[in-house]
Amino acid sequence: MAQSIRKVGVIGAGQMGSGIAHVCALANFDVKIHDVAADRIKQSLATINGNMARQVSKKLISEEQRQAALQHIKPAASMDDFGDCDLVIESATEKEDIKRKIFTELCPSLRPDAILATNTSSLSITRLAASTDRPEKFIGIHFMNPVPLMELVELIRGIATGDQTFEASKEFVGKLHKTIAVSEDFPAFIVNRILLPMINEAIYTLYEGVGNVEAIDTAMKLGAHHPMGPLELADFIGLDTCLSVMQVLHEGLADSKYRPCPLLVKYVEAGWLGRKTQRGFYDYRGEKPVPTR
Repeated sequence: MAQSIRKVGVIGAGQMGSGIAHVCALANFDVKIHDVAADRIKQSLATINGNMARQVSKKLISEEQRQAALQHIKPAASMDDFGDCDLVIESATEKEDIKRKIFTELCPSLRPDAILATNTSSLSITRLAASTDRPEKFIGIHFMNPVPLMELVELIRGIATGDQTFEASKEFVGKLHKTIAVSEDFPAFIVNRILLPMINEAIYTLYEGVGNVEAIDTAMKLGAHHPMGPLELADFIGLDTCLSVMQVLHEGLADSKYRPCPLLVKYVEAGWLGRKTQRGFYDYRGEKPVPTR
């Protein structure tokens, strides 16, 4: 029998953490959300409220569902507040040392039977699990961005992940009305293993002067019927995240085809990370985005 999950903790109140809390609350799970910056939790709750209001206006949910869901979400002032949670999902920045530090601080506060999950988009589940006191209760639950809109969740077992943990996680994701793709624990899993090298190749295409930003994005939108061009998508994901995933692929698989494009490295070094910093392959500071190359 899979253990029952009723109370969910979320660590990280950024775009992904907010989205995870959003869908969990709508599915009637009690949710606690924590971040190192208290003001980020307030921003997250406001974002969730606004996003749910948009869902109401589009008749995707009712006003009653929105009100009920908001009652399910509470701020967590510290790791100790997760002591009654059945599942805690880490959704911090894509840096292994930061995630390990979070797990070290978190584990003493958790019940022995609590499941610990990471929303990493690329890092080894097995290696992260080994930094905790519960490798058999550790799993990768990788949500896609934006979480309320995207139907897919990747489920990734580490070498030590127990069957009960896997089954409970499957049941939990099913209650969120998401579709599961089970991935083996290889760098970047399924989606990013395919998607990020495509984005990196688009950046190489720009770097080598094959086409400008507008031409490359138009070509892939109209020629491959992608809803968003690869450079526009890179800005949406965050160029720092794109670089992190490519570095994981390059180091983990030791293949030169995964070498991050020098232009991607340059943009990240400049602090041009995409939408979140208002500049990336497009400049977002005006009325409409303008290509930067």
